[in-house]
Amino acid sequence: MSHRLTTDMLLPMFQNDVLACLDDGAVLDVQGLRLAFSTDTYTVDPIFFPGGDIGDLAVNGTVNDLAMCGANPLYLSVGLILEEGLAMEALKRVLQSMKRAAAAAGVTIVTGDTKVVPKGAADRLFINTSGIGLLHPHIRISGSRARPGDRIILSGTMADHGVTILTQREKLHFDSPVKSDSAPLNHMVKKMFMASRDIHVLRDPTRGGVGTALNEIAIQSQVGIHIEEDKIPIAKEVSGICELLGFDPLYLANEGKLLAFVKPDHADRVLAAVKRDSFGKEACIIGEVVADHPKKVVMKTRIGGSRIVDMLAGEQLPRIC
Repeated sequence: MSHRLTTDMLLPMFQNDVLACLDDGAVLDVQGLRLAFSTDTYTVDPIFFPGGDIGDLAVNGTVNDLAMCGANPLYLSVGLILEEGLAMEALKRVLQSMKRAAAAAGVTIVTGDTKVVPKGAADRLFINTSGIGLLHPHIRISGSRARPGDRIILSGTMADHGVTILTQREKLHFDSPVKSDSAPLNHMVKKMFMASRDIHVLRDPTRGGVGTALNEIAIQSQVGIHIEEDKIPIAKEVSGICELLGFDPLYLANEGKLLAFVKPDHADRVLAAVKRDSFGKEACIIGEVVADHPKKVVMKTRIGGSRIVDMLAGEQLPRIC
């Protein structure tokens, strides 16, 4: 539904070549410089959770969107919408988290805005972050550049963030605790480009998860995608919780993982670069791009069958990021 809203209403309304790319950010040519620009709004509930909070989520999310364009993130803006009655200690805790996250990513918060709305008009705190990054002149990254033969790398276990928010929201307690994977990925991306320039697509599978992100890329590039279920990394405790509650981890949000589509003879060196990063130790190749079944994602299941992985219909868990 979100995808249709974008393609059927927003794109026709504001149609231009930059927007039509439908990547994680806009790539702009400004007086000889190639810049990436991205914006996102965060409404996660609850605002504090194991592994992070709405503050570092907002910083990391925009940093990652810029990195998925192939850019080196530089500057962020921060817009705060505060509900009347929000405790100042909670706000201070969020701002301190944003400060730490910006320092870890190597970006500077340079401008912003604050609005206070009446009690009941928002849920404690919403944050908008926008960011600008600088692109290397010879790097071309887009969801439309996947090519048959490309290997698909997933940088780590999927669904950690989605399961964490679910268990916190519903006050579910398990013997094996889970935590969000919120993290900046720009340092990992830099290592990847040092290993190879033949990276065609980067995407962080946030809302809608790995399954939806792969479908978006298949549609943008007009290609088929084949993945293997037993190669997709997932933590045991996350898998167990999903089985117990009836959730498909392919569609749950991630906030510190990326998908990379890489030329086949460069895939191993890029994978090695990802594994050298502290957030990529469990990375692996989960599939490849194929010429068959264009615009569709097909998964080989653990029992040897094939399953079409559709784009997520509806939303398994709202207010996830």
